[in-house]
Amino acid sequence: MIVISDTTPLRYLVEIEVVEILPELFGQIIIPIAVSEELQHPKTPHKIRAWIQLPPHWLEVRTADLSLFAPAVPLGRGETEAISLAVELNADAVLIDERAGRSEAARVGLLILPTLTVLEAAAARGFLELPYVFDRLSKTSFRVSPKLLRAILERTRRGQEE
Repeated sequence: MIVISDTTPLRYLVEIEVVEILPELFGQIIIPIAVSEELQHPKTPHKIRAWIQLPPHWLEVRTADLSLFAPAVPLGRGETEAISLAVELNADAVLIDERAGRSEAARVGLLILPTLTVLEAAAARGFLELPYVFDRLSKTSFRVSPKLLRAILERTRRGQEE
């Protein structure tokens, strides 16, 4: 399975200390150079900068061919390179959260997996407990509607009862 990640999903999965669900769910994760650089930005929390400076064996950094994707709307460098790399490698999915990036990824036919979807999938496989993870996520700068979190928790609870 070929999975490309943008910056935000990795950043928050590292911050809430559940990033190891990624190889469990997908095997290898590939990121473009721009994402690696964004994770090392001086304003990025130390924990995340330290993680990317000694990346795990399942994370691969590659150069994206930017000639394969032209965004229809302005995107950040990380989103542009992640979508370009996903197109180039005919990826199975792209981990991306930003609305414009998700829209552009969908426009070019990519399967989009936002952070919350990844967490829900990991919970469904028994890799983590969503209430605990959502509590940790709420203590970061991650922005999400409490209503959406409640809906995911309810859906997960129903799925476990079946």
